Amino acid sequence: MLRWLRGFVLPGVACQKDEDDLRYEILFQDLDSDGDGLVDIVELQEGLKNWGLSSGQNSEKHIFEAGNTNDDSGLDFEEFMQYLKDHEIKMRLAFNSLDKNNDGIIETSEIIAALKSLGVNISEAQAKKILQSIDSDGTMTIDWDEWKYYFLLHPAKNIDEIAHFWKRSTIIDIGESISIPDEFTEQEKRSGDWWRHLVAAGIAGAVARTCTAPFDRLKVMMQVHSLKSRRLRLIGGFEQMVKEGGIHSLWRGNGVNVFKIAPETTLKIGAYEQYKKWLSFDDAKVGITERFVSGSLAGATAQTCIYPMEVLKTRMILGETGQYSGIIDCGKKLLKQEGVRTFFKGYIPNFLGILPYAGIDLAVYELLKNYWLEHYATNSVDPGIIILLGCSALSHTCGQIASFPLNLVRTRMQVQALEEKGTTTSMIHLIQEIHNNEGKKGFFRGLTPNIIKVLPAVIISCAAYEKVTQHMGLI
Repeated sequence: MLRWLRGFVLPGVACQKDEDDLRYEILFQDLDSDGDGLVDIVELQEGLKNWGLSSGQNSEKHIFEAGNTNDDSGLDFEEFMQYLKDHEIKMRLAFNSLDKNNDGIIETSEIIAALKSLGVNISEAQAKKILQSIDSDGTMTIDWDEWKYYFLLHPAKNIDEIAHFWKRSTIIDIGESISIPDEFTEQEKRSGDWWRHLVAAGIAGAVARTCTAPFDRLKVMMQVHSLKSRRLRLIGGFEQMVKEGGIHSLWRGNGVNVFKIAPETTLKIGAYEQYKKWLSFDDAKVGITERFVSGSLAGATAQTCIYPMEVLKTRMILGETGQYSGIIDCGKKLLKQEGVRTFFKGYIPNFLGILPYAGIDLAVYELLKNYWLEHYATNSVDPGIIILLGCSALSHTCGQIASFPLNLVRTRMQVQALEEKGTTTSMIHLIQEIHNNEGKKGFFRGLTPNIIKVLPAVIISCAAYEKVTQHMGLI
């Protein structure tokens, strides 16, 4: 619709201002579906949806509140026109801030430079996708008219908000994943929005972990009790847990899993930003290699600091009903019975598992997303929530499969009791023991419930994140 308006020629009209007024009148009439002279929020929402302009971030609400100056049930034509004219002024300022050489057009290099100045680093291919989504005449540049009509009904007020519109979050927390934190813009850091995003991500992670906690407990049970009960399967495992401790026992250990979100996320984000600075010499572009290395090191740093909580979680998951009254009681008993060393059992395989998980997770996600953008994207640089969910689920699955053997070894070491001489089975010896007694399949016991939980966890986490950010006024 807006591209059609851009190319709509009005014969005999010489004044650009009058031509725009007539175009906007046609636009208003198209929005006013019931012909009552008012555009209510439902009509505005339907119009944005029909034209493919709805961003899923309450765009119609922002536009309606900004334009409805008399606070009635709808926008009349005068209010609609005034909103568009005021918005056009803001879009002109944003256009001028991008057009650094003042030649009246925006090129790929200017998009890259502008976003980099806001702390958002993108590749040339990504910048071209952004440019193509706005370019209506195929020149691979953006003039003022193309810019104006593209953002005509988008509530962004400045280049910072436009950058946020182009930028897509990659923070998805599904429990034990070593997610690569997204980069926050300088504007988000100054305004304090960055910590609100972290709080929202933490809440979303807590909701996702809680909803999928029964699968997490079953995974650990299968990893540890595989020799004692080789027939332990999904249904049988759930029945066994319910029989032993009731329905609520399915969530045993989830409190620790949720409690460690805040320190783990804070440490991971802080370490990621610091490692990224150290690796990006001379303010060089932060590419996928730097993100991978920084993310892996950040994950290792965070895991080192909160690892005792990982041991507590495993012990509580495997504990019998009444064995521990809570996190503190569990910690006291382990310290008294097994000493300080028990809180770091399995640390080495856990540390080694971070590298393949983080690397494969990030690489597969970027590969799938970029493949879709290159082969299936048409006029948008936004793959859409369904595509991103699919990419996230597949990338997390691949990462978990690659690191699962080390995950299993870590869990087995975490539950080892100290021997008389104060020694424990080494990682190499345990690997040999699993291979000799259980074969290659032994390294993947518990993988099924772990894979089953990936997709629902990603969906729940994204849905919860969207809702929390709305309530916090971030979108």
